[in-house]
Amino acid sequence: MESLQGHFLISTPHMPDPRFQEQVVYLCAHNEEGAMGLVINNPNHEITMFDVFCGANLPMPESPLPPVYLGGPVEVDAGFILYTAQESEHFSLKVTASVALSRDTRLLEDIARGNGPEDFLFMLGYAGWGPGQLEMELMDNGWLTVPGNTEILFNTPDESKWKMAAHRYGIDISVFGDVIGYA
Repeated sequence: MESLQGHFLISTPHMPDPRFQEQVVYLCAHNEEGAMGLVINNPNHEITMFDVFCGANLPMPESPLPPVYLGGPVEVDAGFILYTAQESEHFSLKVTASVALSRDTRLLEDIARGNGPEDFLFMLGYAGWGPGQLEMELMDNGWLTVPGNTEILFNTPDESKWKMAAHRYGIDISVFGDVIGYA
């Protein structure tokens, strides 16, 4: 299977894991060793960016801040920054030509000082799959894959991301389970 890095995984109504019901995962890495992604529409209502900046002894930026997201059930105490980037910097992983992923605190410092990326999401935790695990979930129709999109990633309201990510490609995800079949 070719790499799905930079794609959205959209949970289908067949998703057996309740943690991923109506969730959209942005895949940051996918190769023979497994896959790693971040849930982009599950805001954390207990921790805010104010808490993150205060905990890191950083100044509060002037601009409005996005929520902190629950990126997945693995390493929920680890912070990840998904952001728009033209060049790889801050010891980041270049996901696509315009999106990067970093855990570097210097990027958080840049954001606090107003020098960070225009668009970013701060995540706690990630979703991970071992070798072949994601492929099995795809064969079981737990996920729909579509190319990632920065507009949905950074500028679509969280409550709309699940339907909009599918709708952008002409799919009504709420009835997706009714039309699955094999030829």
